[in-house]
Amino acid sequence: MSDRYTDLINTPLGRLVQKQVGLPAPVPLKRYSPGDPAVDGRVLLAGAPGGRLASALAAIVADTGAEASTPLREDLRAAAAEAGLDAGPWTPAAAATQRYGALVFDATGISEPAELKALHDFFGATIRRVQRCGRVVVLGTTPSAASTPSEAIAQRALEGFTRSVGKELKAGATAQLVYVAPGAEDQLASTLRFLLSPKSAYVDGQVIRVGEAGAVPAIDWEQPLAGKVALVTGASRGIGAAIAATLARDGAHVVGLDVPALQSDLEAVTSALGGSALTLDITADDAPRAIAAHLRREHGGVDVVVHNAGITRDKTLARMDDDKWSSVIAVNLAAVQRITDALIAGRSRAVLNDGGRIVCVSSIAGVAGNFGQTNYATSKAGVIGVVESYAPLLAKQGATINAVAPGFIETQMTAKIPFATREVGRRMNSLSQGGLPVDVAEAIAYFASPASTGVTGNVVRVCGQSLLGA
Repeated sequence: MSDRYTDLINTPLGRLVQKQVGLPAPVPLKRYSPGDPAVDGRVLLAGAPGGRLASALAAIVADTGAEASTPLREDLRAAAAEAGLDAGPWTPAAAATQRYGALVFDATGISEPAELKALHDFFGATIRRVQRCGRVVVLGTTPSAASTPSEAIAQRALEGFTRSVGKELKAGATAQLVYVAPGAEDQLASTLRFLLSPKSAYVDGQVIRVGEAGAVPAIDWEQPLAGKVALVTGASRGIGAAIAATLARDGAHVVGLDVPALQSDLEAVTSALGGSALTLDITADDAPRAIAAHLRREHGGVDVVVHNAGITRDKTLARMDDDKWSSVIAVNLAAVQRITDALIAGRSRAVLNDGGRIVCVSSIAGVAGNFGQTNYATSKAGVIGVVESYAPLLAKQGATINAVAPGFIETQMTAKIPFATREVGRRMNSLSQGGLPVDVAEAIAYFASPASTGVTGNVVRVCGQSLLGA
């Protein structure tokens, strides 16, 4: 669906009117196309004294092939040199014309509140140097893993800082916080590459936690899912079709699932991707068993499961009948749990393969609630509960479970929203525009990657840092 306002604002006349009236100024976001560089622009690597991530960050940036700079500090220069980075020097007196595609700051050395001034010292001098659609990534220590209360307090403060930076950045730039547990330094590559790349275009103001896990397998970053089988429910249209296409782009054989009434649409999507189709009602009593049997028989198991299928039946609570309540809970929440149980039951005969990935689609409504959607918001908050509850269990099996929570995404459903309401939904975020289905799909592909071994129990909002919710 075209965003005519954004198109108009980005014309010479539109920019003139925007500046005079003070209207929101969304810019077209850079999104990933196969063959694009992993990072668009030079990366400035910095950090507070005493940080533990410099070597890991330098190695990841070097592996992307991006150009880099560091401040004139011995430990940072040494880490860059060890990684083979030909890093140019940066000082606050550097030419103001120098722009950076990304600012990456290791805040793990901050051990007490007074040391948070390192954030002000660095970003105060660099935030205006972030280029169009650039990236800011701050990395800290998971507060619960801090060695002292003062460290935990200071590390928790990073959330307020990065969320505020996200709201101050201009021209499509974004800011994120990554908490890295001690010992999880080798688990960072997948997360940092995603956040620095155009794949994270509509992810803003988010917090991702990376923990210790097994060895990260060597992968082809262009096709990380090569040889994998991915099940995508609700795959016939909209976000589901975008998820299927993105996972197929990354090398997976996609098994698309949807209701029988949408069989022709589903088969059109999966056949174009070289995948396969499965039609059934996921709320049926025998659906979990049938899905598990199909995946075991036809594919020998499944590597990635994306719980995307969902419905809305909106009414205010006083006017909502039993069917509208029960059907939404059944499709959006109960089926997710029942299918997951069927795929992981009994390790000797589990359908989810070793190192499997489960990704659920929640919603900003599940985080912040929404008028006239008590049933939907309840179901999507329950999906977050599925992630939180199953993450420890699946970790013991070498598998992960995470969720994405989309905000305003341009789909056939949002196209039917009245104009005024639709415009409010589009503009009430730091990027002043709606997202696209591919934005949700890219976040899911990040979670689905074999390299995301240490990423589990997360809920990442794909909402452009919506003003609703946390």
